[in-house]
Amino acid sequence: MVREVVKIDEELCDGCGLCIPGCHEGALKLIDGKARLISDLMCDGLGACLGHCPQGAITIEKREAEPYNETKVMEIMIQKGKNTVIAHLKHLKEHGETDFLKEGVRYLKANAALLNFRPEEVMSEVHGHSEAHARHAGGGCPGSRTMIFKPKTVVMEPESGPGQSELRQWPVQMHLVNPIAPYFKYSDVLIAADCTAFAFGGFHRQYLRGKSLAIACPKLDSDMEVYVEKINMMIDEAKVNTITVMIMQVPCCMGLLQMVKAAASRAQRKVPVKLIVLGIEGEILKEEWIDN
Repeated sequence: MVREVVKIDEELCDGCGLCIPGCHEGALKLIDGKARLISDLMCDGLGACLGHCPQGAITIEKREAEPYNETKVMEIMIQKGKNTVIAHLKHLKEHGETDFLKEGVRYLKANAALLNFRPEEVMSEVHGHSEAHARHAGGGCPGSRTMIFKPKTVVMEPESGPGQSELRQWPVQMHLVNPIAPYFKYSDVLIAADCTAFAFGGFHRQYLRGKSLAIACPKLDSDMEVYVEKINMMIDEAKVNTITVMIMQVPCCMGLLQMVKAAASRAQRKVPVKLIVLGIEGEILKEEWIDN
């Protein structure tokens, strides 16, 4: 059957291994210094691993492949323990794969005697009813790990009232924006990872002012090839002046930069692209113009 599966460009892959934890199904392995797809049966084609590759070596392609088999995946998952099973089922839930999720739960219940944990424990955590879910559902990704920051010293400033929003348009989510809308034409564009506005206190005043905005999450959003096409249209049809990419310092965020680079490489026009990287406590780690 023809379906979507992962494709790895071995020339781009540097063997960093960041994509491996992102594939809860275990379809990716690091072999001879390269990430490789070891089984069509285990690849669900959802692309959760895409945002974990800083080199942009992973894409999704449609080709003849064996049908995804949830039972085969669950047989492997239970050998890796409860936390891996939780991460896998949570992955299915987040991507709306209800049928596969039900099949996985049925497998757990049918094979409960073989497990060293109770299926009820797993489902409780998958649906967010315990602290353990918060610790383990991220599957090891630094961008999903729970952290509490130390309180920052408050510096008293003259009373000036609430800060003013610099948002120029609606909608802002990449799936919803029209890439050739009037607010994009001949504009400076900020393409920001979802978390950045919450992490950086000066987001509106320092970076959004005077710019049109599109937000996206390369880890959780689906059908991201559409994003590449929209950014390409912003460049060639809306004729944007510049693109600023703002991301967090977590591996999954690099996927946003790779999408902009992919769109820029396809475009007939050339536009300057600036990269801004924020630390997880909101500090600016990098701000530079990049080649594209």
